[in-house]
Amino acid sequence: MIVQGDRPVRERFSGLAAALGAWFAREARPLPWRGVGVAPWHVLVSEFMLQQTQVDRVVPRYLAWVERWPTPSRLAAEAPGEAVRAWDRLGYPRRALWLHRAASEIATQHDDAVPRDLDTLLGLTGVGPYTARAVAAFAYGERHPVVDTNTRRVLARVVHGRAAAGMPRAGDLDDMAALLPEAPAEAQVFNAAAMELGATVCTARSPRCVECPVAAWCEWRGAGYPANAPERRPKQAAFAGSDRQTRGRIMALLRSASEPVPRGDALDALDAMVGESARDPLQAERALDSLLSDGLLVEFDGRLRLP
Repeated sequence: MIVQGDRPVRERFSGLAAALGAWFAREARPLPWRGVGVAPWHVLVSEFMLQQTQVDRVVPRYLAWVERWPTPSRLAAEAPGEAVRAWDRLGYPRRALWLHRAASEIATQHDDAVPRDLDTLLGLTGVGPYTARAVAAFAYGERHPVVDTNTRRVLARVVHGRAAAGMPRAGDLDDMAALLPEAPAEAQVFNAAAMELGATVCTARSPRCVECPVAAWCEWRGAGYPANAPERRPKQAAFAGSDRQTRGRIMALLRSASEPVPRGDALDALDAMVGESARDPLQAERALDSLLSDGLLVEFDGRLRLP
């Protein structure tokens, strides 16, 4: 049992789950993948899309996706390139390929039903430990701790009195498990409510502590909001002018094309986007080759298309 000082965490935070659940019932955003009766497949789609992507960008793509492909077998029947095209500008388009492969696996190996068992979920393409726990918890009501970036920040402040969470660690799941209610239905709400709190109130830059439903339990608040955030990870390289930006421009071109595009025409179109004098030809070739290596594009007879 996790202990904070000389008292178990569950004892120290008695009543927190009820307060957070009551707040969630009043304040939760009406996101389309929440609520009673949402198909497990739709929950899985939402979890793929939400990885490192803002909710407001996901909602329209999610709604279009589940309308077009309401079951795994409907997606599996399409070419992988259609999934990449429909992914549009969500970013990290390999997720679209992985979701298509997972749909094929669910359709052929699991009778078109998303598994509920963690180990079976982990056997699907693109499903890691977080996604497996999230699907089991939110689609099937299984009692598992689910910890995303927002939850980690809530745990860091409330349980440990730190301004920020720092790098992911194994203890994050232990912290969440110690607070998780025993009843599966209450645990499901607590998982979702902790994420919601971190996303809307206990935010990274401007936490609204006066509105927080668990402020009475918060160790960070009790300590006077110390500036004791752990060392941050190095900043990611700037997007502008990067290989990632070039990859995105090439993908945008191919998504809009109805026919295969000659490789030279793709590079010429890239010149038109950024100006020939500004384009680094080595970067363009490097980005194009990486997309081919990732399976996001295929090339035959010098012509490019989605897979």
